[in-house]
Amino acid sequence: MAETHTPATSAQVDAPAEVPELVEGTGTRRGRGPEASTGSATGSSSSTPRIRIDDRADRVVATLDRPERRNAIDQAMIDELHALCAELEERPRTLILTGAGGIFAAGADIAQLRERTGDDARRGINATAFDRIRHLPMPVIAAVDGFALGGGAELAYAADIRIGTPRVRFGNPEPGLGIIAAAGASWRLPEIVGHARASELLLTARVIDADEALAWGLLSSVHEPDALLDAAHAIADRIAANSARATILTKRALLAPRAEHPAIDGELQAELFDSADKRARMTAFLERKKK
Repeated sequence: MAETHTPATSAQVDAPAEVPELVEGTGTRRGRGPEASTGSATGSSSSTPRIRIDDRADRVVATLDRPERRNAIDQAMIDELHALCAELEERPRTLILTGAGGIFAAGADIAQLRERTGDDARRGINATAFDRIRHLPMPVIAAVDGFALGGGAELAYAADIRIGTPRVRFGNPEPGLGIIAAAGASWRLPEIVGHARASELLLTARVIDADEALAWGLLSSVHEPDALLDAAHAIADRIAANSARATILTKRALLAPRAEHPAIDGELQAELFDSADKRARMTAFLERKKK
């Protein structure tokens, strides 16, 4: 089963005793650097790319790649996520998010968080990026290994589908740092696991393992670490076999407020009913049945 040791960190913080501390800090290419700033007061001092990108025809694999900082989410990584979103909004493809070094993301960059002000909080630096990921046209799959804490957990919550390994640890220790989980946990986590379970996790800052995450529906499946990406690609393969437009509109319907249903379903279906793709796929289905 999973390792239970607490990872070492270069920035020691006061956190609940059972909670691992948040840390400071195939055409493969590196993500864009921090030049595409989102307007943080703290900014970023490093030009080293934080995300490794694997571009494919029907999907993109984005690997959070700060293993020396346990993939801590800093301003430069947020900037690169925005750049990636811009590409996927322009050319929709399935996105697989994962982390390097056996960790998804062990939190936010505490050194940067410590210096952020109320005005930074109102700008929603992380929340804006994660919401953009949530609303990408095509599905987002989070392939989670190891720790997904704080902002790392909230990034995973923004995905449409989450799979993991036996080493997974989810948690939001923010109250131990004197802040709240303000990048999506307070509304996305209740949607995923229910209000009572989300309340318990967010109010106690407890960390849950893969078995509990699977039982609660936070993860849809668990795989050994060396099979995790293959499992994510298998999901992406199933998505790719379907109509891209129907997939995009299905996601749009899933994200629509309850008050917009059933009217929005009819409008989205109307577009598809009049499409050549629908007729071609149904004709092919009927011809296969005749054989």
